Amino acid sequence: MARSRKEHAAHIQWFRDSAPYIHAHRGRTFVVVFGGEAVADPAFPTLVHDIALLHSLGVRLVLVHGARPQIERRLRERGARIRYVNGLRVTDADALACVKEAAGSVRVEIEALLSMGLANTPMSGARIRATSGNFVVARPLGVRERTDYRHTGEVRRIDGEAIRRQLEGGAVVLLSPLGYSPTGEVFNLSAEDVAVAAALALRADKLLGLVEADGVLDGRRRLIPQLSPVDAEGLLRGRRRLPEDVARQLAMAVHACRGGVARVHLVSRRVDGALLLELFTRDGVGTLITSEPFEGLRAATIEDVGGILELIAPLEAEGILVRRSRERLEMEIDRFSVVERDGMIVACAALYPFPEGRGAELACLAVHPDYQRVGRGDALLRHVERRAAALGITRLFVLTTRTAHWFRERGFEPAAPRELSIRRRELYNYQRNSKVFVKRIAPRQAGLITTPSGSGASTA
Repeated sequence: MARSRKEHAAHIQWFRDSAPYIHAHRGRTFVVVFGGEAVADPAFPTLVHDIALLHSLGVRLVLVHGARPQIERRLRERGARIRYVNGLRVTDADALACVKEAAGSVRVEIEALLSMGLANTPMSGARIRATSGNFVVARPLGVRERTDYRHTGEVRRIDGEAIRRQLEGGAVVLLSPLGYSPTGEVFNLSAEDVAVAAALALRADKLLGLVEADGVLDGRRRLIPQLSPVDAEGLLRGRRRLPEDVARQLAMAVHACRGGVARVHLVSRRVDGALLLELFTRDGVGTLITSEPFEGLRAATIEDVGGILELIAPLEAEGILVRRSRERLEMEIDRFSVVERDGMIVACAALYPFPEGRGAELACLAVHPDYQRVGRGDALLRHVERRAAALGITRLFVLTTRTAHWFRERGFEPAAPRELSIRRRELYNYQRNSKVFVKRIAPRQAGLITTPSGSGASTA
């Protein structure tokens, strides 16, 4: 059945919305870690197709896989003992044999799927070269709290230079949960530890973890969209029990962020297309752990003019806001404050002070439709009120045609146009018949107020 125009329009819009991320991710290095459960899932080929798409878009990929269910299946088949202490496997000789067999099998399966090139499939024409090797140098974990972990080890170092050469040659690098010592020993490693070590050695731009659970959820089972490393540590120390793999990957995220990885994303692998949705949509479907601000309120700069114009254009078209030219906005940009979310201006507001009567106008308050009803407008209003108070302003005016109720709910009272300052009264557009509201604020300090040029702005 042919697609409707509406479906075509939605597809085109999604593709256009993805364009900034396609440009941003090209040439970047991402480390992706997933457990053996993902490999055992019948839907695993779909995940590999998405990984292949990332590769085709110019992302340099290091894949780190686990093999826990495959190891345990082999141990059960042999009737061998499965033993964990403090969440770590005690790897005796029998277990090590199973680890090597399972890790090798999983690696081969991933390589086979990356090698697919059948016509009429997502892998058609992909031609992906996958490579693996002895990139991980390990050492024994040793005896801890009287437990000898035998062949369980920890990462000593990663041969980052060798991995970089492979990535620069266009290969996808596969890392198994195995490490090798200079004396020729093999050690069973945690996939998360390998992933962190690789991300740090490569100075990766992102570390992405695919968890088995529905994601990192709060106490009411709602997805937590963003965490700082401190917040993530708080979750780990909290009284609420987290799913085992979520706890492991949260600890991984904290370690990576502390070591210099700018962004770690934890997403549920059970969400179809989770990697693509997380990387190519603004809000994603997972949890971002970062020390950097993902969203912030700040003073506008000249570089924000384009983003502000794009934000307010629909409101101008509806007659909610007075039209502003680019030239005018550039001249008045120091009046504006913006909320920036991952490079996109999602809200703005302006403050136009007038000298007489210690008054000022709150103008051009706009919030992107996708980000309304979550407090951004209130945050901007508080910010503008603080700016006004610092200038010694005692009365904040707003002119609006559609959103009188919003301002009334926030303490603004009806006023007549004659109550505006003389300068603003001269610019009042009686054809628009905007409602005037005023809110009294306590000044923080007195000071001279400069008069803006041509500030006849209306707010939404």
